[in-house]
Amino acid sequence: MCVWWYKAGMDVSGGNHRHEAPWKRMSKEELDNQYSPSRWVVRLGAEEAMRTYSQIGNEVTKRARATGRSLLNVPYGDGDGEKLDIYLPEAVSEAMPFLVFFHGGYWQSGSKDTSAFMVNPLTAQGVAVVIVAYDIAPKGTLDQMVDQVTQSIMFVQKQYPGNQGIYLCGHSAGAHLAAMMLLADWTKHGVTPNLKGFFLLSGVYDLEPIMHTSENAPLLPALEDAQRNSPLWQLETAPTQPADPACRILVTVGQHDSPEFHRQSREFYQTLCQGGWKASFEELHDMDHFEILWNLTQEDYVLTQIILKTIFQES
Repeated sequence: MCVWWYKAGMDVSGGNHRHEAPWKRMSKEELDNQYSPSRWVVRLGAEEAMRTYSQIGNEVTKRARATGRSLLNVPYGDGDGEKLDIYLPEAVSEAMPFLVFFHGGYWQSGSKDTSAFMVNPLTAQGVAVVIVAYDIAPKGTLDQMVDQVTQSIMFVQKQYPGNQGIYLCGHSAGAHLAAMMLLADWTKHGVTPNLKGFFLLSGVYDLEPIMHTSENAPLLPALEDAQRNSPLWQLETAPTQPADPACRILVTVGQHDSPEFHRQSREFYQTLCQGGWKASFEELHDMDHFEILWNLTQEDYVLTQIILKTIFQES
């Protein structure tokens, strides 16, 4: 069942709109504008918004680590960058649910060391939180990042086989990496993680437009690279059936995200629905691309509550 929360007057018609490809009618300058989230913030200037985002990330991560209930820089693979942090609730059990978070930064910046936004509100309710590092560009390619994300999830499942459910959460580029796990063939890895849900925050799911922006240079040398790493394109061209029909997928976008971010989220949601996934869509009122994440520091924030209700299966 697919659910859509929407604003009055918003077009919620179904169907596949990719053939219209509105981004193809845009100049490079307009595409750069559409895919530059800091240009769309409404309460702060672009530079101040980025400073605030970084400052909040630093502060909440320090607070989360100060509790003493964390395992830091745990290797999930052999590479130097293949580390993760595990933040545990006070009552540790074999049957804990886990939220695994992948940071954003256009696959070129960001760090697990400044990304523990949701740790304190979730661990207070008994959810273990894992923040994953991956090799950003230019050191890492998109294929390598997807492989590292896959490895990190397998690691959590192996370390905590009695988990009550693994929920993937990603912001921006991290939402893209989390969404790529919908395509994973876990049988070939010999480990099937207990995936119960996805929380995708202001993500990019079709990478072809990125090829035509200034963000592209370190990332996508060819169209086939963009398509191979585009969950929207992959699910449309070779539909993948849900391994677990009960697995929930929440696609969210901030009201003040750019029109292209809105389009990407809307079309990805529609594609999931057409493929039989249990998807829902929510536009978060009066939130921009960065506030949608940094407000996860607050327990009473609507998205924090949605995440907790989903994990604990409350209607």
